[in-house]
Amino acid sequence: MKLIIPMAGRGKRLRPHSHVTPKPLLAVKGTSMVERIMDTFNHVLPHHLDEGVFVLGPDFGADVRRQLIDICTRHAMKAHFVVQEEALGTAHAVSVTSDHLTGEGIVVYADTVFEMDPGVQLEGADVIAWVKEVEDPSRFGVAVREGEQIVAFVEKPQELISKEALIGIYYVKDLTQLQRTINHLFEHDIRGKGGEFYLTDAFDLMLKDGHVFKTATVTAWLDCGTLTALMDTTRHLLNGEAHTPPADAVENSVLLEPVYIGEGARVTNSVVGPYVSIEAGATIKGSILRDSIVFEGARVENVVLKDSFIGAHATVNPTTPSLNIGDHAVVE
Repeated sequence: MKLIIPMAGRGKRLRPHSHVTPKPLLAVKGTSMVERIMDTFNHVLPHHLDEGVFVLGPDFGADVRRQLIDICTRHAMKAHFVVQEEALGTAHAVSVTSDHLTGEGIVVYADTVFEMDPGVQLEGADVIAWVKEVEDPSRFGVAVREGEQIVAFVEKPQELISKEALIGIYYVKDLTQLQRTINHLFEHDIRGKGGEFYLTDAFDLMLKDGHVFKTATVTAWLDCGTLTALMDTTRHLLNGEAHTPPADAVENSVLLEPVYIGEGARVTNSVVGPYVSIEAGATIKGSILRDSIVFEGARVENVVLKDSFIGAHATVNPTTPSLNIGDHAVVE
């Protein structure tokens, strides 16, 4: 079973944190979005993922590939990489993986965190689209169903025809067939809004060709595409996932739960929480910190902060009550 993850975008709404690290590799309470996706599917699918296919941007460096290889190795998966030189839409992003579009696979966009119940059934469908009911479907692509089967896909409908939003997760029984359908979009220049080639248009063609489409649901669908959304998702995970800090992580400090402290992080002479995620190797010293995310290796000393995002390996010793600084920054 292949896992195909288009991740060539640069996550502009998460800057400055996505300047160096692609959005799907940002840690969310200790674990990147990519690894959370793998963990989820290996927990709920009837068989294990064995290959990861990652669509990268042309400027992604060797460190990105190294991180993805490490994640795949931890999950007994083989990593493959392809480059999307130009962003021409979701269908185009999948098409650049053509050398790997054989057999069955999961296509997923790694900008959200989602939760689903185990025991997902893959039988009896050519494609399974995961959906979540929303109040305002005009912001999403939606699946229109009759009984258990999908009969149409509509991108951002202006009339209320379905509340089941497509959340960018698809199981495809025959990836070769999906590639043929995407090629049909290219050959006939079938574009959607903005002049891009949409994966939902390819699926709509497969529907009209008689393929069987069904839906599956998630129990939680958590956006990570903006700083506000990333903090909200972190709060949800802090509330829902139990965590015991490493034994030597806290010295002469008070933790106001929920708080996450990653491997190798240290908190001394501080009051931390509630709703703080401190990633691996970070240091908090002589500070009061709440409702904040401190990324890997950052150093925060002698400050009072809330509603803040401290980039990886940044150093902070300011007087301002709220900060959003990127990797390796120094504020003194």
